[in-house]
Amino acid sequence: MRLILDIALTHITGRGRQTIVAMLGVAVGVGFSIAMAALMQGGQDDFVRQLVDTMPHVQVTDEQRTARRQPAEDLFSAAAISGLRPRDDRRGIINPTAALSWLDGWIPGRFAATLRAQGVLRYSGQEVGAAVIGIDPQAEPRVSPIIGDFRAGSFAALAAGGNNVVIGDTMASRLGAKIGDTITAVSSEGLSRRFKIVGLFHTGTTARDEGEAYVLQKNAQILSARPNAINVINIKLDDPNAAPTVARRIEAELGYKAIAWQEANESILEALVVRNVIMYTVVAAIMLVAGFGIFNIISTITHEKARDIAIMKSLGFTETDMRILFVLEGVAIATVGTLVGWAFGLAMIYGLSLVRFELAATGQEMTRLPIAWSMLHYLIAAAFALGSAAVAGYLPARRAARANPVDIIRGAT
Repeated sequence: MRLILDIALTHITGRGRQTIVAMLGVAVGVGFSIAMAALMQGGQDDFVRQLVDTMPHVQVTDEQRTARRQPAEDLFSAAAISGLRPRDDRRGIINPTAALSWLDGWIPGRFAATLRAQGVLRYSGQEVGAAVIGIDPQAEPRVSPIIGDFRAGSFAALAAGGNNVVIGDTMASRLGAKIGDTITAVSSEGLSRRFKIVGLFHTGTTARDEGEAYVLQKNAQILSARPNAINVINIKLDDPNAAPTVARRIEAELGYKAIAWQEANESILEALVVRNVIMYTVVAAIMLVAGFGIFNIISTITHEKARDIAIMKSLGFTETDMRILFVLEGVAIATVGTLVGWAFGLAMIYGLSLVRFELAATGQEMTRLPIAWSMLHYLIAAAFALGSAAVAGYLPARRAARANPVDIIRGAT
């Protein structure tokens, strides 16, 4: 085996310029594939992290996945019900105290109950449609995504006394209001109540910044004429990946619709899977192109060394030895190219990580590109490079191994 390796190195070094070009081709392919994988994986991880951070891991609402079974369906084997309307549609989670106590006994995380109602906010002749959300100022900060986005005030200011409200700065700008001003909230029930602005937040998400207003839970219940009612329970788990299991247990026990963040963003997560398939397909294509360079080098060597091959076979080298020889040459070129490509990829990733820019249009600032530093990217690129090199070396090696040494020496081929 040592002799075969020495012969392989001699063949490679004998064609220095072509070997260097093939190695550089592999190095560039490996480097760019590593950088591309790091950038795309970093963007995906950052996007998923924002999903996890900006929305509840599990959200329980007062809805049900299927229509509630009617008593007539239990009494009669055949029943057709149409146009059914409740006499008094007072939606909300039934017996919320018992439900919250049950959740508190086993949920591996934090939760907060809210009452979400639709209404209109008015100030100085301006009107803005908004979701008026009644919260508990002590529980909400443990699950709210906007707790770190306050420009002024906080949730705690809601309990400072009086009727207070926290709104987004974009909504305040549309109303022409500021901290300390008093606005009027009108619910879908036609009830109105005046609130003093005690906090402003900015998340960079338009739907929140100009469409949500937070008040004390009791004020939301009074405004919507629904005393002691809640219709949403937001849950943050210690392990976000456990959300589907927790949601299924809650739905089975309480009967209300419980949506895990994975279910709420199912189409987005499926798109990310498709993007990963595309990414690794491109990586494979890059390595395939580099493999053609190696194939060209090995094919040239086998053609030029035909008489050497005949002599070695006449000295007792087997067809298997010939295959191993030229496969080793291809793998050797790919190995050196992979090591250089690793260094090139690392340098590219480091350079990309230093890129700084801002996205002022959305109100959010991203100062650096999201980069994923993972050894897996290096190993995948190396596997593609070595695999393509082995195939590129094997194809001409198989032809050379089958050649008849007598015909070669006589000049028949």
